[in-house]
Amino acid sequence: MNTHRSAAQPDISTEPEPDDEFEHSPVPEDRRKSLLTVSAVWFGFPMILTNAIPGGVVVAMLGFWRGLGAILVANLVMLLYVGILSHRAGTTGESFSLQASRTFGRGGYIVASAFLSTIVVGWFAFNTGATGATLHASFGWHERLVTVLAGLGFIALTFFGIKALSWLGAVAAPLFVLAGIIALVLVARDHDMGAVFSYEGVGGASALTFGAAVSTIMATFADSGTMTADFTRWSKNGRQAVLATVSAFPVASLVAQITGGLVVAAGAIASAGTTGGDFLPILTGEHSGILNVIAAVFVFVNLGSVCSHCLYNGALGWSHLTGTRMRLMTVVLGLVGTLAALAGVWNHFLDWLVILSVFVPPLGGVLIADQLFARGGRGAMDRRPTVTVRPTAFVAWAVGAAAGGVAHWWAPQLSDAVTGLVVAVVAYAVFERTLSRAAVAETAPAA
Repeated sequence: MNTHRSAAQPDISTEPEPDDEFEHSPVPEDRRKSLLTVSAVWFGFPMILTNAIPGGVVVAMLGFWRGLGAILVANLVMLLYVGILSHRAGTTGESFSLQASRTFGRGGYIVASAFLSTIVVGWFAFNTGATGATLHASFGWHERLVTVLAGLGFIALTFFGIKALSWLGAVAAPLFVLAGIIALVLVARDHDMGAVFSYEGVGGASALTFGAAVSTIMATFADSGTMTADFTRWSKNGRQAVLATVSAFPVASLVAQITGGLVVAAGAIASAGTTGGDFLPILTGEHSGILNVIAAVFVFVNLGSVCSHCLYNGALGWSHLTGTRMRLMTVVLGLVGTLAALAGVWNHFLDWLVILSVFVPPLGGVLIADQLFARGGRGAMDRRPTVTVRPTAFVAWAVGAAAGGVAHWWAPQLSDAVTGLVVAVVAYAVFERTLSRAAVAETAPAA
């Protein structure tokens, strides 16, 4: 296995420490984790309250069956998308930044890595702010104080690295299942669950197209899904990396989104078109003190899971960019994200999803094209990055994002996320094939 560092990175240490997160080099084979451990990392990530929200929004806008169809399609695309990137990570042990350096160049990768590593810190800020706001609304706790304490707690969890993410995932997922079941039982007491299957939505046929609904679902994990290598590089091989991905997409993601859709279709959510499948108010109504305790713990653990995963992505990316350690960047970026949470960034959730669905999938499409068939496919991926900047990768990214933007504004019946992804794959393949032929023609001897 190729275990060299990116040529753009300094030599941080020659001998890995026992708790090394391998910010600047592939994970050695003898440090890989079991399938159960890596699956726990991914499994506990999408099964969160903020993934139930868009599931509920889609069902509210499209009705139950069409909404369910959009959720299923989006998860199938995510399985293919994240699975392909994960297979490469499990094969090489390389992080997202190392993968990007091969595709975008030794210097060009900085743009791609900095973009996504900053976006995920935005998710950390959003969910940290949501923790404070949610507990304030549910129990009257001091919102800003809870936000600060939650942010510090999530920073502390992330500081312990991939081990902490697997432990947290192993707790967060079962806790979500428990909370979701309790919520559905409470809903069934006061609502006719049989009416779920005839639910037609609240927004009317033109409120949200099927394609836009697919993009909304994909956008929730487009960024960390593109950075999946940061998690699945710990797998023993490519096959186990893909299996770990399956635990997230479709399994964990579907559990969260369908739970949100069910409570909406049952008529248990007020203003479902905007609040979506947020079922926490159902748990914190006029119920027992034990249930309120479960709800409070659920919020901290559940939102803490997504915060720690996103902060890990951001810290790993920025540590590679700056030649520092993941744990240092965890503290720095965590504090920045907590301050952003206090500033109220969590109020712009749906706008955030639109940005992600247009700009992130095309980036992943370029990576996939480069890894599978452009520039020699896997053979090219086994070599060191040979250029400082690869213009074709950036042009294909821009073309894909432009196509996604066109789909979003002028062809809403299409999915901007899928459109941008497919166009970027095709564009990069065409650009590289054209340049390759031109280079051959220039070097061919004259007749």
